[in-house]
Amino acid sequence: MKSTTATSDIAKTQDARALYLNLLKAVLTDTLFATEPNVDGGDLEYLDGFIGHYIRGRAVTMVPRARLDNLHQCAVDAIERQVPGDFIETGVWRGGTTIFMRAILEAYAQSDRRVWVADSFEGLPKPDAEKYPIEASTHSGQVMAGVYKHFAVGLEEVQQNFARFGLLDDRAVFLKGWFKDTLPSAPIGRLAVMRLDGDYYESTHDALVHLYPKLSAGGYVIIDDYGEDQWTYCRRAVDDYRQQEEISNPLLRVDSKCFYWKK
Repeated sequence: MKSTTATSDIAKTQDARALYLNLLKAVLTDTLFATEPNVDGGDLEYLDGFIGHYIRGRAVTMVPRARLDNLHQCAVDAIERQVPGDFIETGVWRGGTTIFMRAILEAYAQSDRRVWVADSFEGLPKPDAEKYPIEASTHSGQVMAGVYKHFAVGLEEVQQNFARFGLLDDRAVFLKGWFKDTLPSAPIGRLAVMRLDGDYYESTHDALVHLYPKLSAGGYVIIDDYGEDQWTYCRRAVDDYRQQEEISNPLLRVDSKCFYWKK
């Protein structure tokens, strides 16, 4: 049996981890003194809040707190059950969610795991208008092109954000380029958590094709935009891949837009 002192030390370590990671969530989402927009609210209300809070604000991630909580839960579960493999996010914007992944590795002393930070660092790819008309219309629209700037954030800015949190080291590996070009040859062995936020059909499907076979049994795949239907074919990309590979693991809801499953 563990001594009372040992049990107390473990509890203190767990409390310190939770305090650090929960505080980091608030900082990354800029919700320490502000309120994030309600992702499950009305579309126009959420759009206005999204632009004000994320695009024009100080948040380092546009991932809502509930989705960071989900990532936290999945990552810690994989670590505690010793599911082998690294973490990856495809589509990182300002890098906040991958910074959080790297912080989890730090908090849990996971020196043998890495975080893969995959993005073009030049914005979203232009969709094929014939194959994906909704995405093409969105891509060229005033909001995506004029306000969001296609979510383009340069590699240097993302690396600077990692450095601000003291987490820029060789356990954060940056993959610059379109997923169809970088993921097939990326030297990724096994994965324990993969979070896909490529927005469009091809970006989502490319990530699944090249990364899902590397996901260890018991690992997690999180699809940020699975519940979005008005501007993307992300759901179709996931459903097509799951049907093709005969994946029957149940899709679980994080919020109205984000879903995940355990392999």
